[in-house]
Amino acid sequence: MKRLRILRRWFKRKFGYARLLCIALLIGLAVMRIADPPPVEELRVRIFDAFQVIDPRVKTARPVVIVDIDEKSLAKFGQWPWPRTRIADVVANLTRLGAVVIAFDIVFAEPDRLNPDVAADTIRNLDDETRTKLRALPSNDQLFAEAMRNSRVVLGESGLPYVLRELDKNLPVTGLAMLGEDPQRFMLNFPGLLRNTPVLEAAAGGRGLFTIRTERDGIVRRVPVIMQAQGLTMPSLTFEMLRLATGSDTIFIKSDVAGIKSVAVKGFEVPTDRNGQLWVHFAHHDPSIFVSAADVLEGSLEPQTIAEKLVLIGTSAVGLLDVKTTPVSPVMPGVEIHAQVLEAALTKKLLSQPPYGPILEFGSALLLGIAVIWLAPLFGPVTLVAVGAFIAALLVGTSWYFYTQHKLLIDFTYPLLSTTAIYLTLIFSSFVREQAQRRQIRSAFGQYLSPALIEQLAQSPEKLVLGGEEREMTIMFSDVRGFTTISESFKNDPQGLTALMNRFLTPLTNAIIARKGTIDKYMGDAIVAFWNAPLDDKEHQLNGCEAAVDMLERIDMLNKQRELEAQEGGPAFFPLNVGIGLNTGVCVVGNMGSDLRFDYSVLGDTVNLASRLEGQSKEYGFPIIVGSKTALAVKDKFAILELDFIMVKGKKEPEVIYAIAGRADTAQSGRFQRLRNLTIEMLACYRSRDWEGALAAIERGRRTDEARALELLYNLYEARIRGYQTNPPPDDWNGAFALLTK
Repeated sequence: MKRLRILRRWFKRKFGYARLLCIALLIGLAVMRIADPPPVEELRVRIFDAFQVIDPRVKTARPVVIVDIDEKSLAKFGQWPWPRTRIADVVANLTRLGAVVIAFDIVFAEPDRLNPDVAADTIRNLDDETRTKLRALPSNDQLFAEAMRNSRVVLGESGLPYVLRELDKNLPVTGLAMLGEDPQRFMLNFPGLLRNTPVLEAAAGGRGLFTIRTERDGIVRRVPVIMQAQGLTMPSLTFEMLRLATGSDTIFIKSDVAGIKSVAVKGFEVPTDRNGQLWVHFAHHDPSIFVSAADVLEGSLEPQTIAEKLVLIGTSAVGLLDVKTTPVSPVMPGVEIHAQVLEAALTKKLLSQPPYGPILEFGSALLLGIAVIWLAPLFGPVTLVAVGAFIAALLVGTSWYFYTQHKLLIDFTYPLLSTTAIYLTLIFSSFVREQAQRRQIRSAFGQYLSPALIEQLAQSPEKLVLGGEEREMTIMFSDVRGFTTISESFKNDPQGLTALMNRFLTPLTNAIIARKGTIDKYMGDAIVAFWNAPLDDKEHQLNGCEAAVDMLERIDMLNKQRELEAQEGGPAFFPLNVGIGLNTGVCVVGNMGSDLRFDYSVLGDTVNLASRLEGQSKEYGFPIIVGSKTALAVKDKFAILELDFIMVKGKKEPEVIYAIAGRADTAQSGRFQRLRNLTIEMLACYRSRDWEGALAAIERGRRTDEARALELLYNLYEARIRGYQTNPPPDDWNGAFALLTK
């Protein structure tokens, strides 16, 4: 057990659980590729379909003609099936026009229903002499067979999913030669076989199966070249045509332990998949290779239309239901698929999957998977995406090159999907690991930092280092007025004082957090907070002022609750009041402290001035005092009242300070307008050294209903003016003013 634990720790340190998981996934994907289940195969063939849609086979020659039993022919010569004598006329006319081989994509399984002997038995009211003459005539099938003997004809046969009847062992079959392993166990196998009538089979030059098996999605991509049907090994209709055209007596089947490799006759070797199927290199539907059977029967065709061509006889008539779907065409007559196979074979444009294809696919998937497992954790996301895009382009490009230049089908979907699955697994494991790290950070710092800061640290743990950055921020200082007196009243009840301060600080903190603020620290009864860090806040001045007004409203609600509690026999009531200072400017914000312990905090003159403004709230008689930058940023949203200049230690210029008396509704009220006008008049006289005018403005203000709100401000300015009347200020007004207003 100890050795096992040591080995597990070594693996974890060397590879990590994510890499081990990906190695297991890579092995599983390799097993899946070997098993090659239908969904994997279907995805692969869909890609091959896309290749053919983008770049279908271009016809450079037309060695095949289709004699089409089309709607025109049916309209002229009647419904199908036609008498065999008419079919014999088609064969005779095609032979006379110079057809090399004629093949029927039709099976004549029953004797002609219009044979003379059948007519003799079915037509009523015939005299005996006529009946005897009819029975003496050769049958239509014999005439058709005679026409075939004078030509080279391949009859079509069909594989069946059931046995229809026992096969006639005396009928001729095509000669076959097996080279290598026994190929029959790899071939498609049809339990039954539908053949032509014996008289026709005996007269034909060749026999082949025209059965086309669609794939799972109903699309024809591959056609069998050699197959089993009711115990017989049979060539396809098209390959039997090639055998007859080349004068070969035997078809050669090459195979090995992996399956069938190719099927050959003299001059032609067709590569197949392991089941003896040929990948059809499709071209678009080509009406030019179709001629109407009616034109053949009427002799209206030019000889060059048929001469030295392979001829397929089939139908495109909708009513005869011989239509298929291919990768390049949703509707294509089945007989044209046979024609396309012949065209591709004769023009050397056959598609195939090379024997080394699966090895190449498997090997590339293995190498790329190992590379991703090893290198992905070392690369950044941008680099990894770029490398992934390059690999995907390389795989697709290689597959496309083999298709267009060598007519080889190499699958890129398996290595691409395998690599992608491993990459996504690494991303998922990284996500799980980061989520665990974030939960750990939230747990460790949740009691010390604001929720916004905790979330940012969870998103970017690397920010837990010493250092800071400069940014414009809004700083708030708030403090309880008369806290010393309050503390003395709880001299014998320290727990009561703690409960009161918690009850007091909670709504103030909630007001700050609700307005996107960050709590810097608590200093006894005081709160230091800031905006626009660690998260960006474009409206930090507005949010800071909104939080300050919210704090006053919440304190007012708390005082009312405590007063009611006192009336109901609770602790003695004394109102709690706060002073708030707000200032905006450039600060340094970041993690500050030592390597062992540090806090996220702010430094700078802006912070110092905010602290001074909070201290001035008692002297000027307004609970919220703000600096000039803050006031200018929110002047349209709040009732702003200019108060004074003050000088901050370390600065040469005085700072204009303002009071916030309420929100926009307060600013629009008549009471505030009168209050502001009185203050503006008094300050204008004061700053122009019109002492008498300033005192007169103060006296007028004291006689108004709004005087109570300005009482402390009037007292402050009146004391200054009386001093200046006795000892006039020097010419250096700013310097003298700075000395007086420290």
